[in-house]
Amino acid sequence: MLFDTHPLYIRGLLVDLKTVIEDINSLNRAQEDRVQLLQEAYKEHERHKLQQMRHNINSTINTFSRIPLTTYSASDNTIKEQTNMSIINFLDDFDNNILKELNAMKDEVIKIKHSITKSIKKCTGLQNYLTLLYETIPKIGYNKELRLIVTIKCGDTIQQALAVLGKSGNVFTVQEKSEHSVRIPSDSNTCWISAICVLPHGQVLVVDWGNKKVKLLNKQFQVVSHWDSIDTPQDICKITRSEVAVTVDGIKTHKIHFFIVIKNHLIPGRYLELEHSCRGITHHQGILFICSGSAAYTYSLIGKLVCRIYEDQSSGLTGTNHVGTL
Repeated sequence: MLFDTHPLYIRGLLVDLKTVIEDINSLNRAQEDRVQLLQEAYKEHERHKLQQMRHNINSTINTFSRIPLTTYSASDNTIKEQTNMSIINFLDDFDNNILKELNAMKDEVIKIKHSITKSIKKCTGLQNYLTLLYETIPKIGYNKELRLIVTIKCGDTIQQALAVLGKSGNVFTVQEKSEHSVRIPSDSNTCWISAICVLPHGQVLVVDWGNKKVKLLNKQFQVVSHWDSIDTPQDICKITRSEVAVTVDGIKTHKIHFFIVIKNHLIPGRYLELEHSCRGITHHQGILFICSGSAAYTYSLIGKLVCRIYEDQSSGLTGTNHVGTL
């Protein structure tokens, strides 16, 4: 059950969990059906081969039984021997070829069934754990630490489930590697790319921490537009198909700048001013997740603080990499 009192990202997580649970359940049913179809296919093939052998034997017996004895100079015993020999040949062919084929098919069915059963067991375990998380989330109340733990657990388990479903985006194969310079004439320092964001149309935005710039690259990875910042830009994330948000952090300045990308132009728009450092940023379903280096916050897109979901002040920078995640 989804409770309106829960933050938007929690409600979104519940929706994701429910969707993945339903997908895992569908996969389990499909795998069980596949096992049944395999077994039925094997039994049908086996039945067909046995019927074929019976038909051949009966046809041979009927053929010899219809031949008059006067047709042969041989005795009745000779006809019986010929009949027996034909039947033996059919049985030998069954033992040497057909039975071998059936046994090989049976072994393959057992192998596939074992693999599918193992997959079903894994899916069932994931489904049970996802269901447990789904039932637990509405009960954790406003405990921010528990919310963070459950959120991380859910994320990890959902990724495992997506991998089983063949929908995971976590595994990549490098198909091509190339190097491109993003240095422009106005750069005075070494280009230090601290963040990157790819838009659906193929444009790439990079945060050049070293030169305090946000640069827009076209599909050929050429800098076609840029924005200069007084303070240091830190991270970037996609908001919509053509809008991005950039964290800019200084001694006294903590801002989130929004930009619109129109063709080859990077157009600055509004900005939000925060009361704490803002280093890492990501966006999910209308909620901004901001990392300060020692704490994680959630904000609405209009700059309203939703909650501080985690904080560790044991030292200056306690977040992993001090930027993207805690």
